[in-house]
Amino acid sequence: MVKHVEEYGAEAVDKVRRRTRGRRRRVPGPSVNPATNVIMADVAMRAGSYLLRGAVEKGFLKGRYGSETASEIVANRSLKKTVASFALAKLATRSLPGAVIVSGGLVAKTLFDRGRARKARLEGDRELLEQARDD
Repeated sequence: MVKHVEEYGAEAVDKVRRRTRGRRRRVPGPSVNPATNVIMADVAMRAGSYLLRGAVEKGFLKGRYGSETASEIVANRSLKKTVASFALAKLATRSLPGAVIVSGGLVAKTLFDRGRARKARLEGDRELLEQARDD
C-alpha cells in the first residue's frame, strides 16, 4: 500500500507527540484543528492591532486637527508611507539591533525636529493637511 505525503507527516507528528512528556489536553479554541486555531488567533490579533493603530494615530492628530480631519489624514496615507512604517516596525521587532537602530533613528528625528520646531511644525501641518485633501 502506497502512503500519501500527508500520512507520513501525520505519522511523524504522532511519533513526536508520543515522545513528549505531559498530558494531552483538548486543543483550546473554536476548532479541533490546532492549525486552524493558530490562523484564527493570528487574524484576530492582526485585526485588533490595525484597529488599535488607527485609534492611536487618530488620537495623536485629533487635538491639533479635529476628529474629521484626523480621520481623513489616516485614511489618505500613501502606500509609500504605509510600507515604510510596516518595514520599520518589522525591523524593530525582529531583533535587538533592529530595535536599537529604529529607536535611535526616531530619537534623532525627534531631536532634529525639536531643534527647528517652528519650521518642522509648519512643514508637518502642510504635509498632513495636503494628505487629508487627497482623494
